[in-house]
Amino acid sequence: MTATTKWKTDLEIAKETKLKRIQDIADDLGILEEELEPYGHYKAKISLDVMKRLEKKPDGKVILVTAINPTPAGEGKSTVTVGLGQALHKLGKKAIIAMREPSLGPTMGVKGGATGGGYSQVLPMDEINLHFTGDLHAITATTNALAAFIDNHIHHGNELRIDVRRIVWKRAVDLNDRALRHVIVGLGGPTQGVPREDGFDITVASEIMAVFCLAKDLRDLKERLSRIVVAYNVDKQPVTVGDLGVEGALTLLLKDAYKPNLVQTVEHAPALVHGGPFANIAHGCNSVIATKMAQKLGDYVVTEAGFGADLGAEKFLHIKARVAEIQPAAVVVVATIRALKMHGGVSKQELHLENVAALRAGLSNLQKHIETIQAFGLPFVVAINRFVTDTEQEIEALRAFCGEHHYPVALTEVWAKGGEGGMDLAEKVLDIIERGKNEFSPLYDVNEPLPDKIRKIARTVYGAKDVAFTAKAQKQMAQFAEFGWDRLPVCMAKTQYSLSDDPTKLGRPTDFIITVREFKPSIGAGFIVALTGDVMTMPGLPKKPAALNMGIDEHGNAVGLF
Repeated sequence: MTATTKWKTDLEIAKETKLKRIQDIADDLGILEEELEPYGHYKAKISLDVMKRLEKKPDGKVILVTAINPTPAGEGKSTVTVGLGQALHKLGKKAIIAMREPSLGPTMGVKGGATGGGYSQVLPMDEINLHFTGDLHAITATTNALAAFIDNHIHHGNELRIDVRRIVWKRAVDLNDRALRHVIVGLGGPTQGVPREDGFDITVASEIMAVFCLAKDLRDLKERLSRIVVAYNVDKQPVTVGDLGVEGALTLLLKDAYKPNLVQTVEHAPALVHGGPFANIAHGCNSVIATKMAQKLGDYVVTEAGFGADLGAEKFLHIKARVAEIQPAAVVVVATIRALKMHGGVSKQELHLENVAALRAGLSNLQKHIETIQAFGLPFVVAINRFVTDTEQEIEALRAFCGEHHYPVALTEVWAKGGEGGMDLAEKVLDIIERGKNEFSPLYDVNEPLPDKIRKIARTVYGAKDVAFTAKAQKQMAQFAEFGWDRLPVCMAKTQYSLSDDPTKLGRPTDFIITVREFKPSIGAGFIVALTGDVMTMPGLPKKPAALNMGIDEHGNAVGLF
């Protein structure tokens, strides 16, 4: 590959790719013409009728892609997910990629996009990264419709005796907008509603996003929506969407968005991109319906879970796998030498310099994530996602570490070479699926007490010494036990940058205590969110957001997305 092509931007590579018509991609998967709903030439929604037609077909094998704790150096988990799918495609396997939809918040904020990179992207990347098929807008509208129904109910007499001081439902917008974290609504006199404190979550952190992604079908979607707790009444009892009687209207707003989206990669491999809950707040996986549909349409499904194995993989295995009844066939743990050097103490400015000692120091982070996957009883492969600044000595040091511990490892060059750069990884993944020992088992039983479940996650997955609960959290746990909510799975809200709840503690910290400051019941989603550290449900923009580089050229083509 020439130096010129090596340094092309993701957007340039995307624009140079000649896409196939989406009908051709659908034909390869055996999707019938009447089951496809095109959105233009290169993206489409798939009718839920596919699930009924293929209900007796055996499910394809699910390969989960996770990673070490992310750093500003980048890990390329989405890129490896796409590259592995393309490599399996090259090997003649009927493989489908299942990914989350990007949020406008991170796209306009720091990340600049979430469709993979280089020659391992899902396309059309500019459309997917922006409005796509409108799914996130539908979820935003549904969230805000519910907020409007709550305020309207109070304005017209408050038959449910909602305590306006105890409304827990927030409005949403799919942007990083710190000014909306805390607001006052209802000002302007009696005809403008009842004044009260309110706030906004980013759409991908809303409970409706989580419900959307965990619902198994439209009936389940409606039932989950009805269970959402929006407030407490004057007797401190929960008030639900079902009490308001608006679950039907909310389901109606989501009915088209709920159909999975079909797109393609640079190499025309099929990809279902659907749903997008944050992994440091929500459960960080694409929709259950898209993953299950991919299992019916293909023999292998390559999917990812957000951030490191301490967040996305743990939640995939404890929450999504339970709901969807998925038995993962294998796990890929993505690591980069750049990120490992940062975990070993190197600053971002010095990552281009060879530093084998720092790499070795940072390997403890990789080892902890591998131990987590082993604790779940799953076979795995370490994918070294190669960057151009990696030296042979550094690569060899990482290979040697894996060899010493008998960890299967593959050097992966999917950014630069597409599927061809992931062939070794694909072959090793297929090998461990056939030969590896798969004894998948969750780390906790959902019927265990809430603090016990949290301690098992903190000790086994994070390596924490113990868990501390604030007075508020303890009071909430007692209340949840009264309501029977303590028997739900736990969704940990924690910084993605560290195994601890302190984002500055890189590598593999020890002797730390995880502090749960409060809980948020997501009864519709079917889990209890445990908030740690300073994780917020509405992020802010950085001083120089990625949006500053974005625009269009004179032909209407996107520029500045990376």
